[in-house]
Amino acid sequence: MRTRDKEIINSLHEFRFLTGEDVAEMYFSHTKHPVIHANSTLKRLRRDGYIKCSTERRKYVYYCAERKVKSDSQKIGHFLSISEFYRDVFRIEKPRIFRVEPKLGGKGMPEPDAFMVWKNTPFYVEIQRSKYTKPQMQDKMNRYEKYYLSGDWQNEAWQIPQKKIFPPVWIIGVGSGGYEIDKRPFRIYQDDIEQMIGRFVKK
Repeated sequence: MRTRDKEIINSLHEFRFLTGEDVAEMYFSHTKHPVIHANSTLKRLRRDGYIKCSTERRKYVYYCAERKVKSDSQKIGHFLSISEFYRDVFRIEKPRIFRVEPKLGGKGMPEPDAFMVWKNTPFYVEIQRSKYTKPQMQDKMNRYEKYYLSGDWQNEAWQIPQKKIFPPVWIIGVGSGGYEIDKRPFRIYQDDIEQMIGRFVKK
């Protein structure tokens, strides 16, 4: 198996689901015909039994062969929104680290959609596909504050020993920019990607 094939399969393990366009942009954007190369590779990996494909949507959705998937699963749209976000930041600068739904602790701890280190800054990312009520968002931020107060974040492998920081929480998508959020001991952003670039352009 080629190195790029292994990388694509690893991405499918991380993101759970990817479209052909995702794979084209993530792995073949340097070529003259990214979509053709991506489709050819995905067709071969599918033929050889490494991946499967759901054709229930307008765009074909690919996933690892061992994953059991219901064609109407709501989780597919959720994970595709994460891969779309990744593509958006990837176009500007490839994240040094990108983890989908990282485990930050046990019961009562936050469950971000993604953790990334992008433009030399770590982020917990909340990608909103629907508008949250104030109590729902309050509960989400309470979980982050609980994790902050626990101090467990200081033991994360990506931390720089000399400068340990709690990643800001980045809320993006439906409703972002309009949530009323109480003051917290960590930073919270409700910016779109262009606004966020403006914050970190000097970094």
